Amino acid sequence: MAEKIADIVRRMKNNPKGVRFDELAAVCRHYFGVERNKGTSHHVYKTPWKGDPRVNIQNDKGMAKAYQVRQVLKAIQRIEHEEATGQD
Repeated sequence: MAEKIADIVRRMKNNPKGVRFDELAAVCRHYFGVERNKGTSHHVYKTPWKGDPRVNIQNDKGMAKAYQVRQVLKAIQRIEHEEATGQD
């Protein structure tokens, strides 16, 4: 599963406009756990920090919105940096 997630993240970096919503949601669940808001059009994921980058995604006719893909990539980068440096 981790290889599949890594492959999706690579594709997200190469083409943020070409990401399917279900792929972005799978990446978010992998990094941030289960979304908090399932009953609305927004899927909001909890991060270990307050503020930006926020993880809030929407389904746009089966596709992820490019700006939200970029926000998720920033959040993943922050998590990986904090894990590498031992920050909370």
